[in-house]
Amino acid sequence: MSAARSFPPGFDWGAATAAYQIEGAVDEDGRTPSIWDTYAHTPGRTAGGDTGDIAADHYHRVDADVGLMRELGLHSYRFSISWNRITPQVDAERLGPVNTAGLAFYSRLVDALLAAEITPVVTLYHWDLPQALEDAGGWTSRATSYRFAEYAAVVAAELGDRVGVFTTLNEPWCSAFLGYAAGVHAPGRTDPAAALAAVHHLNLAHGLAARAIRKRVPSARIAVSLNLAWVVPETDSAADLDAARRVDGLQNRLFLQPMLTGGYPADVVADTAGITDWSFVRSGDEELALAPPDVLGVNYYTPTHVRHWTRERPRETADGHGDGTGTPWIACDDVEFPRPVGPLTDMGWGIDARGLAEVVRRIAREFPGLEMVVTENGAAFPDEPGSDGIVSDPDRVDYLRGHLAALADVIAEGAPVRGYYVWSLLDNFEWAWGYAKRFGVVHVDYVTQVRTPKDSARFYAGVVRTNTLTLDRTTPDTGDAA
Repeated sequence: MSAARSFPPGFDWGAATAAYQIEGAVDEDGRTPSIWDTYAHTPGRTAGGDTGDIAADHYHRVDADVGLMRELGLHSYRFSISWNRITPQVDAERLGPVNTAGLAFYSRLVDALLAAEITPVVTLYHWDLPQALEDAGGWTSRATSYRFAEYAAVVAAELGDRVGVFTTLNEPWCSAFLGYAAGVHAPGRTDPAAALAAVHHLNLAHGLAARAIRKRVPSARIAVSLNLAWVVPETDSAADLDAARRVDGLQNRLFLQPMLTGGYPADVVADTAGITDWSFVRSGDEELALAPPDVLGVNYYTPTHVRHWTRERPRETADGHGDGTGTPWIACDDVEFPRPVGPLTDMGWGIDARGLAEVVRRIAREFPGLEMVVTENGAAFPDEPGSDGIVSDPDRVDYLRGHLAALADVIAEGAPVRGYYVWSLLDNFEWAWGYAKRFGVVHVDYVTQVRTPKDSARFYAGVVRTNTLTLDRTTPDTGDAA
């Protein structure tokens, strides 16, 4: 094996964040509450009672944070927009007036990025649904899909002259299954039928928004980011293979098929017939949801190991999504998720870079020619500055090195992957885990808001600068940046 991997000329190197995780300023400039404001302020929902009220205070530190990105040499920055800043009075019947202060914040961010020669990539929905829409049914209501498309049109009209890529949804699987079935994400429901309705209305929202954006900005490129799983059966027994089929159906095919080829997987509909009759899918909906993206965002962190549960021992549920009163795995009562073997991240997630390559290979095989970008990949570890002020995070460096090597290999095989975004630029509010988990390549002191690039930031800056990954661990992992 060679000691280095080169990436194609023009490969796009970036970092990603999400609005509620970093912005703070939750009650400034007209913003109204999202489901995550409500969820985080509900006792017992988040670790330590943490909220995103201040987070990384990015709302007040845009210029400094863009300067930090420039120091790291990033080509692109993928950020999400807080819907409640744009149309804070939205309800099920109408979008409501546009909040010029909310639009101005993101317009200023885009201008700052462009001035720093960093390409802005917009995500329209990263889980922070306006609370008023949840009060009217949330993603279980088709009205939410139509309001989302209208909101997408507003943002596209404002930013489309400077933003080339609009991502409709980030990880709709999490929105539907963790939010409406498992209860471990906002809005915290535990209703499997509601989760399946949410799946459909998220798919519908993608299709409607894609059309709305293209109408306003014909040159725009449409993306969607899916957290696709590498589902690994423990054995090749019929029972384990069927467990993998069901998990793959819920995690992957319930979104890939409606968006890219049309309709819902017949086996998943049959598997869940005891939960819902799928009557929320109305005539014409499948045509509306069918909106193949110009770019498929691939989010990958950890493999998903499964096996048939024989009921001869206590069931293992190490799926990596926490212990809620519900389960995201609808109609999978005889499926279990074994505890990972080998090195783990601070989230308890197994580390296996092969999964990233296998997910990319699958997409390249099943959807030939579809352009891909890895829109999230990274790991949480308990990083703190040493007495010298340096944040040493060798485990994260090893994680990134391994996954980038796997990505380089699959690109060399011909997979059309055009870019990579590390998750995340900054330590931030990690949803129900609060501030207990750190994913950033830049350390954030949540008391002082001081940013300190970690060793992983220097490692990543070196890869970005050279467009080459050095595999020899004896080579210093340093870049010119930070």
